[in-house]
Amino acid sequence: MKKIRILIADDHPIVREGYKKILMSQPDMDVTGEAGNGQEVLDLIQKKDFDLILLDISMPGRSGLEILKELKGQKPHLPVMILSIYPEEQYAVRAFRDGASGYLTKASTPKELISAIRKVSQGGRYVTEALAEKLTYFLHGDVEKAPHEKLSDREYQVMLLIASGKTVTQIADELCLSVKTISTYRRHILEKMQFTTNAEITMYAIQNKLLG
Repeated sequence: MKKIRILIADDHPIVREGYKKILMSQPDMDVTGEAGNGQEVLDLIQKKDFDLILLDISMPGRSGLEILKELKGQKPHLPVMILSIYPEEQYAVRAFRDGASGYLTKASTPKELISAIRKVSQGGRYVTEALAEKLTYFLHGDVEKAPHEKLSDREYQVMLLIASGKTVTQIADELCLSVKTISTYRRHILEKMQFTTNAEITMYAIQNKLLG
């Protein structure tokens, strides 16, 4: 039996170990690589062949979505399954638009994870029923972009953190970026969305159900 060769990318060793135990218990799966940040992922795909990547969307430095774009640029046919602590309403549409083949929250069951990996590794897409309609709406047809769709992936990530009540300093610490860089992102967010305060960002996120 040919096993599905999987690369697990997550910055928490204990999380990687948990996924590894789940996947290695399956006769058709083999975890052949682990990465703790985006650069390690990009380095590994040049050195080894994988059938699928499990990619955490939230890692230090460059975001998972940035890494996803570069991954698909280098290996366009390599399936990428996004794993995230964030509800699919927040990031799934962007992830699929950037080339992901599946999106699962970390609250999903091991059974669902295994099923998703099998489907994606065979060339399919894994998407929940709740998300399917949204994807059809956003990925097809000429629809007017909502204000938050004008943001870059990193700006969108910062916007959600601002909306959740975190300060610029807290966001900088969480994303391993400088306060100056986060302040610049905040300014771009306000300009693109035509807001003037963080309160407006928070209200917008609540009204559009972007917060989990």
